[in-house]
Amino acid sequence: MSSTVAAAPSMKISDSNRRCMRIATAAPTVAELAQCRAARTAHSTTSFSTLPEKGIWSGTLGTPVSIPSIHDDLKHVSKIPTATESLSSGPGSKDGPPAKPAMSHIHEIAFIFIVCLAQFLSLGGMNQTVAPVMILAENFNIQDYGTLSWFSAAYSMTVGTFILPAGRLGDMYGHKRIFLLGWAWFSLWSFISGFSCKSGVILFGICRAFQGMGPALLVPNAVALIGRTFPVGMKRNTVFACFGAAGPTGATAGAIFSALIAEKAWWPWCFWVLSIVCAFVLVLSHLLIPVEDVSYPAGSADRPTFDYRGCITGVTGLILVNFALNQAPLVGWGKPYIPALLLLGLLCLGAFIWVELYLTAHPLIPIRGLRVDAVFVLACIAAGWASHGIWAYYLYLFLEHLRGHTALLTSAQTSPVAITGVLFAFSTVWLLRRVPVSYVMLIAMLFFMVGSMLMATAPLHQSYWAQTFLSVLLMPGAMNLSYPAANILLSSALPKEKQGIAASLVSTMVNYSISCGLGFAGSIHRYTIERASKNYGLTGPPPALSVATPPIVAARLDGLRAAYWFSVGLGGLGVFIAAIFIVITNRRAAAQKN
Repeated sequence: MSSTVAAAPSMKISDSNRRCMRIATAAPTVAELAQCRAARTAHSTTSFSTLPEKGIWSGTLGTPVSIPSIHDDLKHVSKIPTATESLSSGPGSKDGPPAKPAMSHIHEIAFIFIVCLAQFLSLGGMNQTVAPVMILAENFNIQDYGTLSWFSAAYSMTVGTFILPAGRLGDMYGHKRIFLLGWAWFSLWSFISGFSCKSGVILFGICRAFQGMGPALLVPNAVALIGRTFPVGMKRNTVFACFGAAGPTGATAGAIFSALIAEKAWWPWCFWVLSIVCAFVLVLSHLLIPVEDVSYPAGSADRPTFDYRGCITGVTGLILVNFALNQAPLVGWGKPYIPALLLLGLLCLGAFIWVELYLTAHPLIPIRGLRVDAVFVLACIAAGWASHGIWAYYLYLFLEHLRGHTALLTSAQTSPVAITGVLFAFSTVWLLRRVPVSYVMLIAMLFFMVGSMLMATAPLHQSYWAQTFLSVLLMPGAMNLSYPAANILLSSALPKEKQGIAASLVSTMVNYSISCGLGFAGSIHRYTIERASKNYGLTGPPPALSVATPPIVAARLDGLRAAYWFSVGLGGLGVFIAAIFIVITNRRAAAQKN
């Protein structure tokens, strides 16, 4: 009886393969090709079922689904053709008859350029309020650090929060559609943000939050488009490296152009120019991105339903927690509504986990399916990128407010990030072919920790070319080793129809960690300055940001160093997690050999 049951899947797959052989002699439809790919995928999964467990995902009921680890994927992968490959098979191909390629070489380059622009402009948009931070303080008459940090935190909060449902919407309705919607939304709210210059700081912060929903729609669907278009292998990894390199180059470009426009013209033009660029890219995306990217045709019984309960509880919890953390540096933890909102947010997140585990068939996050590798990688991303957000924001405060540099000079001093960022991003592809992802994560976490440590100990009047320059050189290594490695790992582990989930997990961790890190660091910064002010004999309310007597500068420097030491601690936490990851990986490898 058992042998009959065990043989059933094999017989079914054999029938499917025979159908595919018959289809290959005729003119197949897209639907028929999709059925053949599904059959090959099922056959691959069945054939792997007797191997030792190496994957990072399991089935929804806890049944292991064997997917090779990223280190093995990069050495030898049995490719499952993508839609592009199936439609462009040459003579004698087993996937179909000769056909005109779906994308020419030039079209493919243009496609890569468009999807990388999502990352480029998303990071550029975040730095719109980082480089000209003191110009914005003067425009809105801001006299405290807590309000200033909201301009960056609000943007990162919505990017990190709404990425989860955005990735699922892309899996359901097509990544191109949501990608185009993201450009339209990004353009609209960049335009509105520019006009909020006369409406007060609260409205501007709200506009920044709505602006961040554009990248939330763009980034996971851009990553998913890459994962669906290119098969697992060298080309996909190279494209992911390009996508990772677009981050530091975009952040640098956003800082330089925002500082240039703010100093030489009027800062709202930073947002209006971005709006125009997004509208132009929207048109290009419509023309250049292939339309065959819908995972489930309209009306298909296989299309997953949208997880409304998970979306409501998850988004609500993430926003409440993030708001409490970033509002605390402004009003203090003594306000009763701050801990109340934090507690309510944590309860919502607990409800979200319950919903994802027990109440939905198509969760936003496949918690039951997360294996050890994925959990450790995402934990490293959370710790490391929270450290990075603190490093970047307080670097601009240190250079502009304490050292007295202009926004344009500060942007020029941080410009090496773009060069080293590109180098590190492409070195990730080379590293992952030779080094396990756990070791790559350890190197990245060390860069996060050391880069922040250099700034925590940098003297105020030290030359830029000493510790500051070295820190600027190191931090891109942290960013562009960790981010592409995490994307490659999760993208390789999930099937094409779930590329939005893979992209959402990594992007959520990156952006939400940045925002939460700024909230924690802001509280440390505020209370350290208050305590240091008393030690230096200062009394009364906190002085205006324009006041710069020696005791006030010394107190502010103490606060900044405290924030940086917290960043060092986060980097150290990432190192600790990565070290445990290495130990577990090595023990598992040794057990498999035995």
